[in-house]
Amino acid sequence: MKFKKTIGVAILAACSLVMAGGAQAEVRSMNLRWATANPAGHPIPMGGERFAKLVSEKSGGKMKVKVFPGGVLGSDPQLLSAVQGGTLDFAAMNTGILQGQIKEFAIVDFPFLFNNAQEVDAILDGAIGKELDAKLPEKGLVNLAYFDLGFRNMTNSKRALKTADDIVGLKMRVIQSPIYIDTFNALGANSVPMPFTEVYTALEQKMIDGQENPFTVIQANKFAEVQKYLGVTRHMYNPQSMLMSKKKWDSLNKEEQDIITAAATEAANYQRTLSRGAQEVALNELKQKMEVTELPPAELAKVREKLKPVIEKYSANVGADFAKKVFAEIEKVRGKK
Repeated sequence: MKFKKTIGVAILAACSLVMAGGAQAEVRSMNLRWATANPAGHPIPMGGERFAKLVSEKSGGKMKVKVFPGGVLGSDPQLLSAVQGGTLDFAAMNTGILQGQIKEFAIVDFPFLFNNAQEVDAILDGAIGKELDAKLPEKGLVNLAYFDLGFRNMTNSKRALKTADDIVGLKMRVIQSPIYIDTFNALGANSVPMPFTEVYTALEQKMIDGQENPFTVIQANKFAEVQKYLGVTRHMYNPQSMLMSKKKWDSLNKEEQDIITAAATEAANYQRTLSRGAQEVALNELKQKMEVTELPPAELAKVREKLKPVIEKYSANVGADFAKKVFAEIEKVRGKK
C-alpha cells in the first residue's frame, strides 16, 4: 500500500510539472515598447522601468519591454495615436488627455477636485476609475493602471505669484486640453496649448511666460534654468494613465495578459510611492534655484471663485449625473477620515 501511495504521489507530481511547463510554454517571446514624454530619472519612466523588470521576471525573460523616455517617440498626442493604431504597445500620459476620446475623462482635470493623494487613489482604484476604464476599449485602448504625476503648480519668468491678480496677463503654456485652456483663461492668463516636448524651448525663447506642472516635472526638465518664479498653487492633480494598445492586448493569450496586468499593478504601487516622496525633495531643490511663494488662503479663495464657471461648464459636459457621482464619492472618502 505504501508503495502504491508513493507511486501515486510521484504521478501527481509529474502531472503538476507537465501542467506548469505547459502554462509556461503558453508565454511567447516578444519585444514590446513603452513610452512617455517625461525624461529619464523622472518617477514616470522609473515606473515604466519597474514594469519592464516585472514583466521580464514574470515571463521567465520571454517578454521584454523597452522604455523610451523623454518624448523620443513623440508628444503625448502622437503617443496616444500610436497606441490606438497598434504601432506602440504602451504609453503613460496625463489621464485628462483622454477626454478627447471619452468626455467623462475631463473630470480628473477639474480644478481643486482632490485635496490629497489618498482621495485620488480611492477614486481611481474604485468604482469611478473602473467606470472610466470600461469606456476605453472601444477607442482602441486598455488602461492598465494609474501612475502618479502629482499636484500642479505654476512657474513664470515675470513676477512672483502672491495674489490671484498676479496670474492675470501671463502667457501660460497649458496641456492641449479644453479644460486647461478655459481654466487659465478664467484666471486672466493667456492660455497657450502646446506639446510638452516644446515647452523648454518656448520658455527659453520667451515665446511664453510660464507653465504649470508638478514639482518633479519642473525639476527633472530643468525649468528653473529658464523660470525665476514658482507659485505653490496645487490647482490640479494629475493622474497618469498607463495605456496599452487594445490591438496588442487582444493578440496576447490569457497567461500573457495576466503577466501584464500583475506587473502593471505592482509597478503602479511602486511608482506612486516613489513619485510622492520625490515631490518634497524636488520642491526643496527648486527653492535653491527659484523664488517660491504660496498664495495665502484669501487669495486662493479668489482663485477658486474665478474657476466656479469652469467647473459648472465641464460638469455639464461630462454629464451632470456623472459629475455628482464623482463629487459624492470624494465626499464619502473625506467622511471616512
